[in-house]
Amino acid sequence: MEFKRARRPEQVEQRRRTILDTACAMLRERPVADISLRELSDRVGLAKSNVLRYFDSREAIFLEVLDQEWGAWLDEVEEAPAPVGEVEAVATVVATSLLRRRLLCELISGMAGVLERNISVDFARVFKRRAHEHTARLADLVRARVPVLDEAAALHFARAVLVMTAGLWPHANPTEAVAQVMRELGGSTAAELVREGLTEGLVNQLVGLVARA
Repeated sequence: MEFKRARRPEQVEQRRRTILDTACAMLRERPVADISLRELSDRVGLAKSNVLRYFDSREAIFLEVLDQEWGAWLDEVEEAPAPVGEVEAVATVVATSLLRRRLLCELISGMAGVLERNISVDFARVFKRRAHEHTARLADLVRARVPVLDEAAALHFARAVLVMTAGLWPHANPTEAVAQVMRELGGSTAAELVREGLTEGLVNQLVGLVARA
């Protein structure tokens, strides 16, 4: 594909959209760690230097995808049925809806330790502001269904969702060697352990916050 520089704002936005859509498609095929900027650029049909005209870095592209996935998940949470005051049901809705979004979970798990390590101050300022807005939105959604919580407690829960997901998700996709040993040991699979751990962890977190309130 012959590269033609996007000059008008709508052309720039279209080029950015193409890059993000391509990154999202690749992330649904394999993990973040397995995707290089060169591969992504080749799939888009641009040189690496041209991709970097639109984004700070490979990591910035993936953080933009995370931002999109985060917002889409919160839309789902907002629409999900969960009776007001049913604390365990609210926490379970959050956990189960999140676990259905494999890409979101993977990007959350790599956010602080990997993806935020190679971005500029300007991009970090924009991304962290959006992340704060997403966290605050989840806190508001939880408070609407668990009115006994104050703002600080709801924010604590929303942040705990990120921390638990980041900690548990890497265990959901073990290597074949580890999976074989887990089968030999018996019991739950890695995916089941992550699902049970996140659901139980969020239920306990929310129940505890309600008890303190």
